[in-house]
Amino acid sequence: MISRTEARTLLTSLTQSQSLLRHMRTIELVMEAYAEKFGADKEAWAIAGLLHDADYEAYPEKHPQVIVAKLTTLGEHEIAHAISAHYTKWNVPYNSLLDKALLACDELTGFIVACAQVRPEGIATLEPKSVIKKLKDKGFAAKVERDEVYKGVELLGVDLATHIAFIIEVLKANKQELGI
Repeated sequence: MISRTEARTLLTSLTQSQSLLRHMRTIELVMEAYAEKFGADKEAWAIAGLLHDADYEAYPEKHPQVIVAKLTTLGEHEIAHAISAHYTKWNVPYNSLLDKALLACDELTGFIVACAQVRPEGIATLEPKSVIKKLKDKGFAAKVERDEVYKGVELLGVDLATHIAFIIEVLKANKQELGI
């Protein structure tokens, strides 16, 4: 299996944007926490989160095919499949809990970070009800596709507020590193 160190080297060979690197780090942390909760492979889930957008900056028109091909060549088929499925409009089937979790965590975690960034206290006092209210405001973080958030929650089979609370707690535990 690809190590996290190797995954980070691969990531930084393709991505320079600090905001995109931070996004992938947040997904790495949330995916690792969910793997622990579900009794799954923490390394594989964390690497899927870390690399899910690795080729987005360098190859936006080919995303995610470049990183999926690299992972497939390395024999990382489960991680590659999850990354190929992290957007519903690509019409890739959701075969595993990893596939569903990556979809459920990607857009929503980014949205939660955006919610934290507009608060004076950052993530420290953010509550699920505030995030749900912001989700209804189409003008806030307008690029976040709400249908992806709701479909991810549905596929993962979790309650939206509970899912948001879980992500907030992971982000709070890492707020210094993430700057939120």
